[in-house]
Amino acid sequence: MKYILSWTLPQGSYSAAVARFLETGGAPPKGVEMLGRWHGMSGQGFAVIESGDAKALYLFQAQWADLLPIAVTPCVEDADAAAVLSTLGKR
Repeated sequence: MKYILSWTLPQGSYSAAVARFLETGGAPPKGVEMLGRWHGMSGQGFAVIESGDAKALYLFQAQWADLLPIAVTPCVEDADAAAVLSTLGKR
């Protein structure tokens, strides 16, 4: 399953978050595949990841929870969304 991770980098944890990112590369643990990651100039960012392992996904989020508020949102691609929406009928 694919997920969107979004975060905000608080000013109070900026230096510690930068140091951890430079040290680790922000690599996800085994069981989580990083499909892409983008860093906004506003201190906000997001990544698209794929995982079938809830514990590995939880670990990835927990590794950064002391520095960044992170939201994890399951997502589907257009074709899957269209398939579901086509079953709703007209309203």
